[in-house]
Amino acid sequence: MRPKYKALLFNFIAFVTLFLVARLILGYFLPINRIFLAVTSAIIANVLAPKFGAIKTDEGEKVLMKWIFIKGMREL
Repeated sequence: MRPKYKALLFNFIAFVTLFLVARLILGYFLPINRIFLAVTSAIIANVLAPKFGAIKTDEGEKVLMKWIFIKGMREL
């Protein structure tokens, strides 16, 4: 699998996981409308999800991850 597609897949999996967790937790504790629940969960997941990207180096393409809870970028 090309690193570009791998980074896209990792971004999707991270967002969906955090979106579902946020939606279930907020839905359990807060009795709000479904659309506001979905929008709030999407914003939370977008802020907290790690960002993956493929960059070209001299050795080839690499997948890097940037997250608000770690300093700098990490190679996968």
